[in-house]
Amino acid sequence: MKKRHLTTNQGVPVTDNQNSLTVGERGPVLLQDVQFIEKMAHFDRERIPERVVHAKGAGAHGYFQVYKSMKPYTKAKFLQEPKKKLPVFVRFSTVVGGRGSADTVRDPRGFAVKFYTEDGNYDLVGNNLPVFFIRDAIKFPDMVHAFKGAPDTNIPSASSAHNRFWDFISLTPESTHMIIWLFSDRGTPKSYRMQEGFGVNTYVWVNAEGRAVYVKYHWKPKLGVQNLDRHEATRLAGIDPDYLTRDLHDAIAKGEEVEYELDVQLMDIADEFKQNFDPLDPTKTWPEDKSPLMPVGKMVLNRNPENFFAEVEQAAFCPASIVPGIEFSADKLLQGRTFSYADTQRHRLGPNYLQLPINRPIVPVDNNQRDGAMQIGQFSGSVNYEPNSLAGGMSKEAPEEGTPRVYQLEGEVTRRKISITNDFAQARERYRSFSKMDQEHLVDNLIADLMHIDKPIQQRVIDNLTKADPELGRSVAGDLKL
Repeated sequence: MKKRHLTTNQGVPVTDNQNSLTVGERGPVLLQDVQFIEKMAHFDRERIPERVVHAKGAGAHGYFQVYKSMKPYTKAKFLQEPKKKLPVFVRFSTVVGGRGSADTVRDPRGFAVKFYTEDGNYDLVGNNLPVFFIRDAIKFPDMVHAFKGAPDTNIPSASSAHNRFWDFISLTPESTHMIIWLFSDRGTPKSYRMQEGFGVNTYVWVNAEGRAVYVKYHWKPKLGVQNLDRHEATRLAGIDPDYLTRDLHDAIAKGEEVEYELDVQLMDIADEFKQNFDPLDPTKTWPEDKSPLMPVGKMVLNRNPENFFAEVEQAAFCPASIVPGIEFSADKLLQGRTFSYADTQRHRLGPNYLQLPINRPIVPVDNNQRDGAMQIGQFSGSVNYEPNSLAGGMSKEAPEEGTPRVYQLEGEVTRRKISITNDFAQARERYRSFSKMDQEHLVDNLIADLMHIDKPIQQRVIDNLTKADPELGRSVAGDLKL
């Protein structure tokens, strides 16, 4: 093996990495010790700002393979060729806890997939639960503030049993459906390999003829859904806080492939007002008897990251990263996410974060965006604008493939809640779909949290649970002596 020698970042050989440059044997240290200054200055900056949410995560590489062409529904190229294996990177995460929090606390789990397609990167950024707490992104900062550490004490950072969480939840009735999901055992998955994933938001698929349909995404684990009960999840948080991270890494390291099937639900846009709920409301699911699941393809994770920081910590996802054939719906939460995610990464990683290897597309990038922190692109010539004639008009706009979708928008400019809220019906259906044991676990999990909460807040929570299902409300209220 060829010998390797230490160097500075400038490539200068380091002959002594043990001792600072000093005046005499005992010092003081000289400011001219550029080796020490470079080493220490880099160390001081090794920690980038953690994500505000989804800070604790694990990741894996793999591939996606479509079962059959989705041409009737979308012109997205990566959904056309069954023989092609498309590279992907997946990041799983908790949501509320900080970077050092435990994996098994009750929390939604992020399920973010980066498809490296021939038309650029497509990010499908979702959770392991199919619904969310709120329906309008303008409430997201309030929600996260209520869930994270209190501004006076910073307690708690990764748990829900506190007044601020339940105060917000009790005053936000639309969150009732999410609470039924989160406080079931689905809120404490046994493994990232054994949880479902959902796009949560509604997107639009467009085919080459310009026909558009609404679409919802579902990931189904090959190993099935398995969860921890509250007591086991709490025990593991104490003895092995990295339990889910370790489980994913070790399974792949042993040669096991982690597989999920991608299913979608489709809905004709003309049918959106025929439902008893708003199909664009992320606090709702689409009934599968009306919009059945359609298998699309499989995803296999088979390679662990070689460097956690470079590949998992610096991985950047954004729902705005779409490709031709996939568009946004008017879902208010999705509309806000398209800005917020990329803006977060510009803050964390700098404006050129998409040049990092884990985020870089597999196709060439050619535009006139220049400079900024951490710019590593090599540019030549005098032209950094378009249109131009000095560079032969290059780079030109890309040709449109297929018929572009044209649709009309009209309405008042207003700040209003959607008219069809129906916030408790699906929460009721979800609760009543549970087995007796699952219902008991839900009640037990709710009581374990709510017993620490102020009585007026408890009562508001009970009122919302009762609107969802009177039996559920009575069961929780009884043990809380309300």
